[in-house]
Amino acid sequence: MDPISSLVFLSSGLFLGWSLGANDASNVFGSAVASRMVRFSTAAFLCSLFVVVGAITAGTGATDGLGQLGEVNALAGGFTTALAAAITVFWMTRLGLPVSSTQAVVGAIVGWNWFSGSITDLAQLARIVATWVFCPVLAGLFAALLQMGAVALIRWRRPHLLRLDANLRTGLIIAGIFGSYSLGANNIGNVMGVFTDSSPFHAVVLPGGMVVSSVQQLFLLGGCAIAVGVYTYSRKVMLTVGGSLMTLSPLGALVVVLANSLVLFLFSSTVLSQSLVHWGLPPIPLIPVSSSQAVVGAVIGLGLLQGGRGVRQIRWGVLARIASGWVTTPLSAALIGFLLLFVVQNVFNQQVFRPVAYQLSPPVLEHLAAQGVPVAALRPQSLPVTSAVAFRRQLRQQSRLDPTDSAAVLQAAEILPLSLEEQQIRRLDRQRLSTAQLEAIRRLEGRRFRHAWQFEEALARESPAWAAGGENSALRKAQIAYLERVFRLPEPSAPTP
Repeated sequence: MDPISSLVFLSSGLFLGWSLGANDASNVFGSAVASRMVRFSTAAFLCSLFVVVGAITAGTGATDGLGQLGEVNALAGGFTTALAAAITVFWMTRLGLPVSSTQAVVGAIVGWNWFSGSITDLAQLARIVATWVFCPVLAGLFAALLQMGAVALIRWRRPHLLRLDANLRTGLIIAGIFGSYSLGANNIGNVMGVFTDSSPFHAVVLPGGMVVSSVQQLFLLGGCAIAVGVYTYSRKVMLTVGGSLMTLSPLGALVVVLANSLVLFLFSSTVLSQSLVHWGLPPIPLIPVSSSQAVVGAVIGLGLLQGGRGVRQIRWGVLARIASGWVTTPLSAALIGFLLLFVVQNVFNQQVFRPVAYQLSPPVLEHLAAQGVPVAALRPQSLPVTSAVAFRRQLRQQSRLDPTDSAAVLQAAEILPLSLEEQQIRRLDRQRLSTAQLEAIRRLEGRRFRHAWQFEEALARESPAWAAGGENSALRKAQIAYLERVFRLPEPSAPTP
């Protein structure tokens, strides 16, 4: 695809990035600007710069988490899904509501699943929805703890008023930089996540051997779009969040920024999540969360900490309007997305989704039996089924499998034709793979596979570096997903060699 056509399809993602910059990205400096401790021009420059840095260097973790909800597998579908989310966010922004772009994207992806006949991962959806509750609660808890710690420190040190003012101003800038970086890492998945499975770009090798992957190129474009949104349209929402909900002192503004930054960092840090697994603890779900929700939760936390006087200062009418936007956003985005997909497919004759076929063939049944899945009641299918919903319906008519076994059957039966050609192997992003892994791939050159699990088993036989399990299982899954995108044949019905 030529660059002009690529930009046309990516334009909705850029529009969504602009909307996010106008709405969510401003929140990391909103309370600072509203309390007049930091000028808007300074906040906009720093926020724009570090949002881009965070998106490029650490944006893959939360993006992969959002992708588990639904894999938008056609570029025109990604365009339409992002456009639906962007329209929803822009509409709410026009109303002056700090709406969640995450909720808009989630709703739009569910709308795409609905239109394409794909199955929405309800477990992942439940985890995402849980963060909509947990995120503001966690931000409120952080804000209360930080406020108590800051007050205790000030009483102990007793700084001069001018010194305190200077320290608070510096703290707001540093916290805003940290929050901007975390926001870019966490929320770039909202902007460009729907395009990662159908990216029109290829890895670029720069002088010196540095490789810029296709995903990083997407994230750079998205980060720049967010930066433009911060500069052009964020002032109104900054004042809504920072000043309209509750009047903040300079110290309160610093606490809100820090609480928001910590929440965004927690839900985007791959290193922290893997460390918890290493220590035997459950991992933190790497999912884009709402900066707006975190800021509102932090402000409410400060109000509740102050007791009756603080509760009276909270403008509950503004809070009710904000909460109403959180409820209607995903529903509106899903409906708008479904309607737009219908128009783009039937009026403009664009492929908004690539059909995915499923078939219970004898090799699939043998593979499932080896995995311990009860397949005695399942019958082989002579023809593929080109809808996940229809395949699951037929599966339920044959056997009453529990949700775990049903998901395993669905994953194994998916037809994902892969062909390892020399040209594609030479263009692999070598920063993603170890030397042993690359050697195993080269030994499979010329091979074709009908199912993803056949490809994974062949890799594991070639090298222990591709063996399942272990501490790096999450990394290995991401590497396999990358290879599947690279080697996938254009037609899902390609014959088995």
